Amino acid sequence: MNETRAPATPGRGDPSSSPQIAENGGKPRGFDHVESWIFDLDNTLYPAGSPLWPQIDARITAFVAGLFGIDGMSARALQKYYYQRYGTTLRGLMIEHDLDPAIFLDFAHDIDRSTLAADEALANAIAALPGRRFILTSGSHGHAMKTTAHLKIDHLFEGVFDIAAGDFIPKPDERTYMRFLEHFSIEPKKAAMFEDIPRNLEVPHRLGITTVLVAPRTDANERDAWEGEGIAASYIDHRTDDLAGFLAQLRKSRKGER
Repeated sequence: MNETRAPATPGRGDPSSSPQIAENGGKPRGFDHVESWIFDLDNTLYPAGSPLWPQIDARITAFVAGLFGIDGMSARALQKYYYQRYGTTLRGLMIEHDLDPAIFLDFAHDIDRSTLAADEALANAIAALPGRRFILTSGSHGHAMKTTAHLKIDHLFEGVFDIAAGDFIPKPDERTYMRFLEHFSIEPKKAAMFEDIPRNLEVPHRLGITTVLVAPRTDANERDAWEGEGIAASYIDHRTDDLAGFLAQLRKSRKGER
């Protein structure tokens, strides 16, 4: 991956199955005009069923338990309270307890990525995309670099815009999207964004970005139920449970293949 980083102010199921792609009502935006491709990291560039996110989630719970000297169940409840109220547990801890974010991020992302295999199909599909490619994540830059390196796709992105680059203001806050677009000089009406949490696509769609929801293939999803709210919203142009397959199909469509 190009080491470009914004300054402070993350195999998909059975490869024989066809991608599940659906479009919302009305007239969804297409991709012929797209020059910039924006990807979320966690549960988007790697499958939602992988063990990475559960590790991060558990380490956040452990961090909260250690910080306040409370049991795991109480820590879990507090973690989720901060997450739902502030967008990330980290932001809640920063606002209410003046926490140093570096300590939190280093702890939360100290995980085992050895089970995350290289994804050749995804690498080929991303490499074939015409134009510029970026990662927009509420995680850390280091986590993005390490995770994409395991997937063997780190060299395919022009830059990473992490939580620090967004002044620790997470998606879906509009300020983070605007900082990201301005930093990389991206024209939103010529961009597409791929994300696993529906509400994180509302602002991008309003700004003119073509939106794609990357949903888990099964119900065995480690995310909170409320994060799935908006899955059928009109601000989602396309949906898929197979990112590599979806991108490959886009390439064929652009080339006029069947």
